[in-house]
Amino acid sequence: MIVTTTPTIEGKTIESYHGVVAGEAILGANIFRDVFAHITDIVGGRSGAYEKSLMEARSTALRELEERAAEAGGNAVVGVDLDYEVINNMLMVSASGTAVTAR
Repeated sequence: MIVTTTPTIEGKTIESYHGVVAGEAILGANIFRDVFAHITDIVGGRSGAYEKSLMEARSTALRELEERAAEAGGNAVVGVDLDYEVINNMLMVSASGTAVTAR
């Protein structure tokens, strides 16, 4: 499945739109404790443990986005936006876009 931040797909024609789809992933408060537990990972202000958790959350959100696009009848998602929010000491990663059929 093609997933892109652009409104169109080069070389493809969007034949139909299936609506907005979204995928989410929430990292619990344990992630913050784990980050501090892996303080030795911090080099130059970066934490490998935290970055790995963010990558996993982003991958989960995008995977859910693709699943929901397929359920809606699409074979691609255009206009994808990734958002990161902190809610009550939990980090939420959400991905949203428009499910489309592209040929």
